Amino acid sequence: MFLVGIIGLGMGRNHAKGVLKVAEKMTRPVHPELDQPVLYALCDIDKEKLRKVGEELRVEHLYEDYREMLADPKLDAVIIATPDQDHRQMAQDALESGKHVLCEKPLALTREDLEAIVRSARQSGKIFMVGQICRFTPGFQMAKDLIQKGTIGELTYVESEYAHDYTEIYRAGTWRSDPARNGVVGGGCHAVDLLRWIAGDPDEVMAYGTHKTFREITPYDDTHVAILHFPKGVIGKVFCSISCRRPYTMRSVFYGTQGTIITDNTSPSMQLFTYDRITGKLNSEEIPIPIDSHNAAGEFEAFYEAVQRLRPLDTPAEEGANTIAVCHAIVESSESGRPVRPKYFSYDIQEA
Repeated sequence: MFLVGIIGLGMGRNHAKGVLKVAEKMTRPVHPELDQPVLYALCDIDKEKLRKVGEELRVEHLYEDYREMLADPKLDAVIIATPDQDHRQMAQDALESGKHVLCEKPLALTREDLEAIVRSARQSGKIFMVGQICRFTPGFQMAKDLIQKGTIGELTYVESEYAHDYTEIYRAGTWRSDPARNGVVGGGCHAVDLLRWIAGDPDEVMAYGTHKTFREITPYDDTHVAILHFPKGVIGKVFCSISCRRPYTMRSVFYGTQGTIITDNTSPSMQLFTYDRITGKLNSEEIPIPIDSHNAAGEFEAFYEAVQRLRPLDTPAEEGANTIAVCHAIVESSESGRPVRPKYFSYDIQEA
């Protein structure tokens, strides 16, 4: 068996259901030699929440202190779904205890913490995966597949937005309202990682920020726009606002020499426009897509298969760190008024 524990039962509750979904799928495994995934333990500092989720999901091993959970030699892996500020210590402790780790995005908030996690992951010999969830969102997966097939020709321009009104979040005083958690790093990393996944690593960013809506709430700009220069002459834009007055969305657009894709993570369909060279006609198509803005099952399955040596690890610690390196460049550019080159981490790819 492959025994999994989850630290943090906010977003972690969704991860727990993802583990159970994959475990159910694997009850009749195609590969009988694989270790069956089992949701073995849960941890949260909220005792009542821990009890309720444990009862709901029928998990017996419950912990208020994650260190006690990590001390269980039977545990094979942990999913860290705690506030961003806690990732470094928990990740290092989990690796030192010999566990494989799936860590929520953003990997960490500061360069120092990113370096520490990357170093620990490299030295551990364990699988360390960063949960960049957009890579498992149906609409974005379909967009990448169409682009790779050449459906819209050669990429010319890409854009994505993280539009999420944090008003109630700040009013409630949750962990997302920590002054150290700049909106670009904490939330905008979704859009940044999506564009990196589609177009590669930008070599330069130029960004602007404004601080009108949350002037008395946050110590940093609440809205940013960044222009990015990608490989192969592709240009792009990231829009990030935690003060926008609209429903949450990650509307994303991908332009190519022969077409355009418009999609997001909250709509039941994507728009595909393709140019017919023979007729000179622009064709339009509405393609249905499942709505799943946090496909925890798909994410856990990728982690599980990496541990079981069925697939390579696509998002090791370096990958999560490099997404935040671009986010840091955006913040630095907006504050300095100058273009900034991201400071990327070199790769030491963990092979599955």
